[in-house]
Amino acid sequence: MEAKVDQNVCIGCTLCATVCPEVFEMNAENKAEANSELTEAFMDRVNEAKDGCPVSAIFVEE
Repeated sequence: MEAKVDQNVCIGCTLCATVCPEVFEMNAENKAEANSELTEAFMDRVNEAKDGCPVSAIFVEE
């Protein structure tokens, strides 16, 4: 599984990086990026970040 952040939609609110810093980080443009492959250990927090994203910029792919 892999998390992705739509850079054209992300507003840089930092919610995802705060909720799950193991997977999300802020880049030089102050937008979120997914920085690692997903494991079951992180899925609850990744889904929390995805559901909490105010602009629905986070996607999880199988």
